[in-house]
Amino acid sequence: MLIDQLHYISQPPENGTHLTAIEKVLQAGGQWIQLRVKEQSEDVVLELAIQASRLCEKYGAKLIVNDYPELALKSGAYGVHLGLNDMPVAQARGILGKDKCIGGTANTFADICRRVEEGADYIGLGPFRFTTTKQNLSPVLGLEGYQQLMQQVLAAGIKLPIIAIGGIKTQDINSILQTGIYGIAVSGLLTQHTDPSENISLIYQELNLNSKQTIC
Repeated sequence: MLIDQLHYISQPPENGTHLTAIEKVLQAGGQWIQLRVKEQSEDVVLELAIQASRLCEKYGAKLIVNDYPELALKSGAYGVHLGLNDMPVAQARGILGKDKCIGGTANTFADICRRVEEGADYIGLGPFRFTTTKQNLSPVLGLEGYQQLMQQVLAAGIKLPIIAIGGIKTQDINSILQTGIYGIAVSGLLTQHTDPSENISLIYQELNLNSKQTIC
């Protein structure tokens, strides 16, 4: 399963839509897009997912649909990302099959262990700091929280890719990566810039990638 080390979580810009934001990130070199649409009907999300899937295919990128395994399947997406209160991973796997990617959110070491046991392909661990992108935010971890959790992950021999998420800025990335985290997920850092290519290049440099995808 291919898991990129830079994940873009979609949000509509001030003057635009999820799709315009996604295409801007794709044009700038983004390779992993998570379509995250809240408070809309499934019909609306499906149409967005279909169009986002086409965009990702055009740019050779991967699309993950937040929350909806059925819509991920119907849209031809690479997979789905599930929150702590969403459908269980095993149920989503029954819908998507073994070849689709399933990511799961975690906030504690117990959450991480649960995701490993469930058979998730990667974990989104956060939030790093307070963010307005998500409602009902879990307790903020901060750098110290990541250090403690990643020490536990290492001691437990857990190899699953873990992605840091939640209010991350470019100046945070180096210190977060030093905890042993696999990758970084960002939203506003790319959405709020007219040309996000500089930030994307910066992040990939920090990730010390020779290529944009790594086999996990």
